Amino acid sequence: MIDESKYDLRVIKYFAIATIVWGVVGMGVGLLIAGQLAWPALNFDTPWLSYGRLRPLHTNAVIFAFGGCALMASALYIVQRTCNTRLATPKLAWFVFWGWQAVIVSAAITLPLGITSSKEYAELEWPIDILIAIVWVAFGIVFFCTIAKRKIEHIYVANWFFGALIIGVAVLHIFNSLAIPVSATKSYSIYSGSMDAMMQWWYGHNAVGFFLTAGFLGIMYYFVPKQAERPIYSYRLSIVHFWALIAIYVWAGPHHLHYTSLPDWAQSLGMVMSLVLLAPSWGGMINGIMTLAGAWEKLRTDPIIKFLIVSISFYGMSTFEGPMMAIKTINALSHNTDWTIGHVHSGALGWVAMVTMGSMYHLIPILFGRKAGAMYSIKLINLHFWLATLGTVIYIASMWVNGLLQGLMWRATSIDGTLTYSFVESVEASYPGYYARFIGGTIFFTGMIIMAYNVAQTAQGKTRDESPAEAIPIADRDVTNGSLA
Repeated sequence: MIDESKYDLRVIKYFAIATIVWGVVGMGVGLLIAGQLAWPALNFDTPWLSYGRLRPLHTNAVIFAFGGCALMASALYIVQRTCNTRLATPKLAWFVFWGWQAVIVSAAITLPLGITSSKEYAELEWPIDILIAIVWVAFGIVFFCTIAKRKIEHIYVANWFFGALIIGVAVLHIFNSLAIPVSATKSYSIYSGSMDAMMQWWYGHNAVGFFLTAGFLGIMYYFVPKQAERPIYSYRLSIVHFWALIAIYVWAGPHHLHYTSLPDWAQSLGMVMSLVLLAPSWGGMINGIMTLAGAWEKLRTDPIIKFLIVSISFYGMSTFEGPMMAIKTINALSHNTDWTIGHVHSGALGWVAMVTMGSMYHLIPILFGRKAGAMYSIKLINLHFWLATLGTVIYIASMWVNGLLQGLMWRATSIDGTLTYSFVESVEASYPGYYARFIGGTIFFTGMIIMAYNVAQTAQGKTRDESPAEAIPIADRDVTNGSLA
């Protein structure tokens, strides 16, 4: 066993626990608002429980609370292991943890109260935006200073992705959030009109690109080889994947603004670059999946590997669907429909959530002094995997069907050129899909509750009905770069 005392793990343990807690909270809010679309009375005629206020709370909680804590836990863990050194500034790391929790709690208070900038994924008002910038820069200082004091000359590719995450998100957040405050709870963007929309979706799509893609690819490039006990399939491909993704992703945002007042050349540029983005995305997917070459039997016995590999499959699927939806003729059908919701959640549930769950199942036992993968119950991990997979498939399939139905109904015309269906009729036709989505979300959320229970029992040092240490042996040798970690 590796002597974990050589690393700073306590702050990472707190981030990992926060990941689970905020995952339950954020997904619970998501389930509630999914229920509100099927049964509107679930807002209880209360303003702060209305869909319009809870929806941004849900997105902020699952992206920045659940996903953010997972990224910080993983980045600070991986940078130590692959650089063979302790955190350079441990006290600052604790500031990052508590500062990030303060951001999350502030969002949980202000958004239900209706205090919002109304920008997608950037709804928080200016005082919170400033706190986010300070905490995020502090996170960058901890990360890059740790790399600077590394004892291994080589910088493993996962750290490249985390570095891009930190720099990219800092630039995106600071420039998109530039605003003129008029009170403690209200500000107005310095941009206006089409420029404001362009800045927002330069931020919005690249928040997906850097926060929900680059950061979690860093997780993939470490935990998949570790759990599979195999070196990454092609290290050269991982470097090509990194530079191609970073160079292309920043140009794709305009595909959110097809058929708007944005200049047509900008819309077309967003479409073309989105199509080009398919190549590096699938290169990364192939690299992750082929890491299991020669070890496919692990899929039969190791539920953590199942989480990681299925998440990569969903990554490949959603990064194929996205460029296709960016094509103007297809976007004319999909735009503003539930198809977009299905696409977002194939990435959010299938890719981000499942790769996070797999990495946390690997990481949690280590943080509590046990062997990697030695959770309280392997059977519960397996149950969680099937619930997560089934819930995701039901969720996204229902939204795909709804989206096609809505798009076709909205564009259907009678022989005299008038619309065949009213908007209300399209909403009524969508209800079966909303019921199915709620069922899928309930199944997925049940799996998250099971994970929280499994983690709580593991933290207490309990073992259920099998010996996890023997069930999923993990070598002490770091197969990511051949060094001990």
